Amino acid sequence: MILTIATPFWLYVILSDVFYTYSMQVNVARVTDAAVFAPWGERVLQHVLLFPLLVGCFWASLRVGWRPLRSIFIQLLLAAAFAASSYWAMELADRIFRGLQLLSHPPSAVNDATAMGPLWLASTIKFALTYGFGLALVTGFAIYRRFHESQLRVAELERESNAARLAALRMQLSPHTLFNLLHTIRGQIDWQPKLARSMVVQLADLLRQLLNAGQRDFSPLAGELKFVGLYLELQQRRFTDRLSVVLPDVASQTQVWVPSLILQPLVENAVAHGLAGHDEPVSIRVETALTPQTLTLRVVNTMAAGKSAGQDGIGLRNVRERLQVQFGDQAALSAGPIDARTWVAEVRMPVLREIAMPSQERVA
Repeated sequence: MILTIATPFWLYVILSDVFYTYSMQVNVARVTDAAVFAPWGERVLQHVLLFPLLVGCFWASLRVGWRPLRSIFIQLLLAAAFAASSYWAMELADRIFRGLQLLSHPPSAVNDATAMGPLWLASTIKFALTYGFGLALVTGFAIYRRFHESQLRVAELERESNAARLAALRMQLSPHTLFNLLHTIRGQIDWQPKLARSMVVQLADLLRQLLNAGQRDFSPLAGELKFVGLYLELQQRRFTDRLSVVLPDVASQTQVWVPSLILQPLVENAVAHGLAGHDEPVSIRVETALTPQTLTLRVVNTMAAGKSAGQDGIGLRNVRERLQVQFGDQAALSAGPIDARTWVAEVRMPVLREIAMPSQERVA
């Protein structure tokens, strides 16, 4: 990272220094032929010699930081050491060039011992400012990178937290559904043992699908409707004379994805809510509606006349929380009576036609 920032910055410094001294030498040449400024080759070599020191000071500066207070003192020492070495880098560049006999003109003022003090001070001040600008660039980029990395870590932690939360919610649904189904079968053991045995076999198939769905975040809508159909079939075998069910045609459903087990709590609630408080027939109807942007899932059930709406149970709270985690404000659940005999639970969510899933979670 330091090289990525320091290299173009230092190239800019070299070019600006060379062009500036060249233009100044041209203006001086109108008055005298004396070489007031060191030639461009020496200046380039001076900056080349200073570059490793610059990178080292930047690296040390980032390691030291700015806290506690003594760190500021170390930062000032690094800046002073770099700036003070600039004059001696120029001296070394001059000696290298003259040793190689690359310069044909007389020595410039840089070689004048009487001018050493003022030249050293001027060079130190100039390169101190240059170092400050470079350090600001490197520090700013380092801060931005740390901020960006922290954002990525936060986003990853949020994803992991949401995944754990959804897994916990699905685990909450599995025993909830299991207990309801076992209670359904228990009621048939004494009165209709043959039916109870048949329902146990059907329950095994249902639980197998329940466990598979509980391991995925999303499932095809057709699969969810098939699972709900198995559950309602079990309930119909218990309440043969009271419960009628209308489901959408699974084969005709468009290939869209929904949160796994999103319909199951609504259907369970419809069965319990619809059958409670009276002995009359109950109808449960599951509907789907699809627009280009929105998928609507609706569970409608009849209920006892004048039955008051109670608080949301574990199923409805579970659905609301999962929708909030997976879709935020883009999805919602509404549940309540539309008249004295009808209760409607409706889920609205964005249409998911394609999703990325881990290979172990892919659904055929």
